[in-house]
Amino acid sequence: MGLANWLTVLRILLVPLFVTLLVYQKPGWALAVFVGAALTDLLDGWVARHRGISSRLGAFLDPMADKLLLTASFVTLTYLKALPFWITAVVLTRDTLLVVGALLVLMVGGRIYPRPTWAGKATTFFQILTVLTGLLSRYFHVVLAPRTIMWLAAIFTVVSGFQYLLQGMRFLNAANDAEHEAHESTLLRG
Repeated sequence: MGLANWLTVLRILLVPLFVTLLVYQKPGWALAVFVGAALTDLLDGWVARHRGISSRLGAFLDPMADKLLLTASFVTLTYLKALPFWITAVVLTRDTLLVVGALLVLMVGGRIYPRPTWAGKATTFFQILTVLTGLLSRYFHVVLAPRTIMWLAAIFTVVSGFQYLLQGMRFLNAANDAEHEAHESTLLRG
């Protein structure tokens, strides 16, 4: 396992620490941990590109680490009244639909080769900014246009959800085409 994957594992391990610090009213430390976790997201991608390393484990772990960090952040900050419920509902709905779609593709025998889209990258960026502005406005009374950032996060979340939905439909079609070819070749041999 390379350095990029270790950075991703570190991000996953920082999630419960971040949530614990928030719940126990240590917002300064929570902010530092969240920023550290967000930086590991940038670093693991940079390391992988710089070294020309790509792995199936990394392709699975990196988006999973992002989902864990952001989902835990949105849920905890909504519970603590630092973010409104509606933005968390948008984020969780999209992520739930992505997981259900991926399971559906796998259940019909398809393969998933997730490729980040431009909207997916923008979504992650604006969701991280939403968490940061929620933390800063609630605990440090620094207001950095949180409403605008939340709306941008919501818009990109929905757009990326549609992009991934289209990608998933292509994977389903490829699985369906492969199944038909296998069935036809069996009939021709029989």
